[in-house]
Amino acid sequence: MDATGAKVVRVNDIKLEGFEGKAVLVAVDVGMRGILRRLGIERQGNEFFKLFRIELPHNLISWTYIQPLEPKLKTIALTVPRQMLANLHPADIAEIISSVSREEGTSLFTDLDLKTAAETLSELEPDVQASIITEMEPEKASDIIEEMPPDEAADILGDLPTEKMKALLESIDQEDAEDIQELLEHEENTAGGLMTNEFIAYEPEIKVSEAIERFKRDAAEIETIYYIYIIDPDEKLIGVLSLRELILADPGKTLSDIMVTNLKTLKPEDNENVVAAAISKYNLAAIPVVDNNNELLGIVTMDDIIDRILPPKAKRKRKKV
Repeated sequence: MDATGAKVVRVNDIKLEGFEGKAVLVAVDVGMRGILRRLGIERQGNEFFKLFRIELPHNLISWTYIQPLEPKLKTIALTVPRQMLANLHPADIAEIISSVSREEGTSLFTDLDLKTAAETLSELEPDVQASIITEMEPEKASDIIEEMPPDEAADILGDLPTEKMKALLESIDQEDAEDIQELLEHEENTAGGLMTNEFIAYEPEIKVSEAIERFKRDAAEIETIYYIYIIDPDEKLIGVLSLRELILADPGKTLSDIMVTNLKTLKPEDNENVVAAAISKYNLAAIPVVDNNNELLGIVTMDDIIDRILPPKAKRKRKKV
């Protein structure tokens, strides 16, 4: 595993040296020379590439920087890059985990800190996610699920066996569990299934200055924020503000003075094609989802719909609870 290049590399040959009358492994060869050497044509291959003025490098990794991925030296990883693993983008970590065996991937995943593990889990394929969560210690699995946004947690829990899903829901914070259960009630290819119920909504009568101060506190708990939604005492959606509009507004004005009231909304049963068309047509970063009483249920972000319209490697079939 080469974390510097965010990939898994193949060991093509090994380098041995004499030490106190024994042959000692000192390095592994991960380059083209190693392949040619094992085929017995390293010299001929080197001469061939020289015709094109290409010098084959010696791609050796010292044994000093190698450690086992698992006991009995069945597989190995680079010591220094393994320490760097958590600094990679979660999508790169997920690609590395998907490139090794299931056991090795689980071993790598287990070493990640809680935040990195949660972000990486959402980047993995559904079958890999389910396997890792199922084999993990229940307490750690619960901690990771709690760290995730509710919509991503719902996607993962929906792929687990029913009993496992219910056990995890019962073991996490009640408020988090309720948020996830609300999302699990919707079909996945609908606005309700795509939305997250994490958003920021304020009352219309508060001043811009107060809204900005509240936003500084509230934003830390939410993954993605594009807009501030304005709701009445019955939680009905009555307006919206972009962050830019909020920041540039007169601090003394109320949100009702500056909010946009010509709203574009979706119903939870609208399918993903309707969602994608609305976001594209109105050039929105996120679109609110409301019920028949105009109560704000959640939002679908541009990222959510892009993940759906890009050709997936595996389709999810979410279980309802």
